[in-house]
Amino acid sequence: MVTYHKLMYLYKDAFNKKGIDLQVAKAFLFELCNEKGIDLYLELDNDADIEIVGRFENGIKRILNDEPMYYVLGYCYFFGYKLSVNKDVLIPRFETEELVGHILADVDTYFKDKEVKVVDIGTGSGAIAIALKKEEPRLDILATDISKEALAVAKENAKDNDAEISFMDGDMLKPLYDRDIKVDILISNPPYIPNEEEMETSVIDYEPHVALFGGQDGLDYYRSIFKDAHKVLNDKHILAFEIGYDQKEALTKEAQKYFPDHNIEVKKDINGKDRMMFIRNF
Repeated sequence: MVTYHKLMYLYKDAFNKKGIDLQVAKAFLFELCNEKGIDLYLELDNDADIEIVGRFENGIKRILNDEPMYYVLGYCYFFGYKLSVNKDVLIPRFETEELVGHILADVDTYFKDKEVKVVDIGTGSGAIAIALKKEEPRLDILATDISKEALAVAKENAKDNDAEISFMDGDMLKPLYDRDIKVDILISNPPYIPNEEEMETSVIDYEPHVALFGGQDGLDYYRSIFKDAHKVLNDKHILAFEIGYDQKEALTKEAQKYFPDHNIEVKKDINGKDRMMFIRNF
């Protein structure tokens, strides 16, 4: 038998050769143990459960083949909520949690105690919509995606987290203006990676390209939303976006074309990078 401690370091050399942080192996083992109610750090010197050993070894082989750990697990955590993820949806990033936090602050600042209608465009796994609904139940949340496969994942995640969200399939804002739906807050974390930008193998080979690439300069989906936003926004409104760290200047110019009288603010993430844009009309 092998102890949990030895198991944790079993693939140290293989991880070093691939340039993968050994913390990934530790995190993976922690989750496998947690699923069985085992406190890894209290059991380090005990013999590892045979089922966990098998799952760990099989999963590590996939991770060493560049498959993201959360796809191997089949789930991740976002804002403290457990979400299923697979090849049909992007794995939610920590930066997006910051976007949710800022949106919640804006709800408190600008909408006080009134009911607020919100739409999450390109919802993917449903991470943003679910976190907002759980944190602020008075929000009436819609979520759209062009991918029926992604919507199936999002719906399951909403059900598992007991989050009441209305889902619609369709391209960008079309599901809203086809139904003459108006919202107070429009949110999107659209594909914003330029088509020719080099990406890690784990991203290119496993995550859905439809959710990654945003045209030659990465701004195509923002332009699409900016162009049609007037069709779906109430008079007083907020648009909130995640953006690429180097897109502030170009995207601000695009936003000013469509929203010349709005307040346009770009916020930095915890690492000091420009990662969120807010466009407000109040």
